Amino acid sequence: MFAHGYLSCKESFYYQIKFLSEYYRVTAPDFIGFGKSSPLDKAYSVGDYSEWLDKFVKTAKLDKPHIIAHSFGARVAFKYLSENSEKADKLIITGGAGLVKPRSLQYMRRVKAYRRIRKLFPKFAEKHFGSAEYRTLSPLMRESYKKIVNEDLKSCAEKITNKTLLIYGRNDTATPPDEEGEVFKNIISDSRLEIMDGGHFCFSEHPDIFNKLIYEFLTEK
Repeated sequence: MFAHGYLSCKESFYYQIKFLSEYYRVTAPDFIGFGKSSPLDKAYSVGDYSEWLDKFVKTAKLDKPHIIAHSFGARVAFKYLSENSEKADKLIITGGAGLVKPRSLQYMRRVKAYRRIRKLFPKFAEKHFGSAEYRTLSPLMRESYKKIVNEDLKSCAEKITNKTLLIYGRNDTATPPDEEGEVFKNIISDSRLEIMDGGHFCFSEHPDIFNKLIYEFLTEK
């Protein structure tokens, strides 16, 4: 089962779905709010997405699936498996996110400036502050986004007992392997880290290399 990244969809795993369909039953949902799924009816947190995934697994009648998760999908997988390790088999994380890092002084100053300006000029503040990704979102999606990125999932990852393969792109600037991958490798008990060429979407940039890594991992005893 695939779990895609934020503002993405199941088609991001096109090369992996095509490859693994030769050997496995492949299931690739669009998270609610993305792709062809229905829009959000509230501001979803990571916990809400984990509950949504649990319902999807039951509805699809999946029995201990392997999970392959990218970026935001990894956040959901960490939350889901921290409470349901027995409901999945192996876990593959690529470009996994989920750590809240210490805020710099520059960041804190920008947050304070945003809050002051928002009181007087809310439209200007929303247009000029925040990441490019954040500014593309609807008001409801923005509330969801803030819940998601401000939750540190380190404690969830520490509870995972599934055999785990972490794959990060060497040039990934969104989730750098030395900052995110190394941390998750050290706190997930049965895990190993592979660093390959590419960036945050290394699985679609170099699908042959990525597919070889995941196939060997899924078939090893």
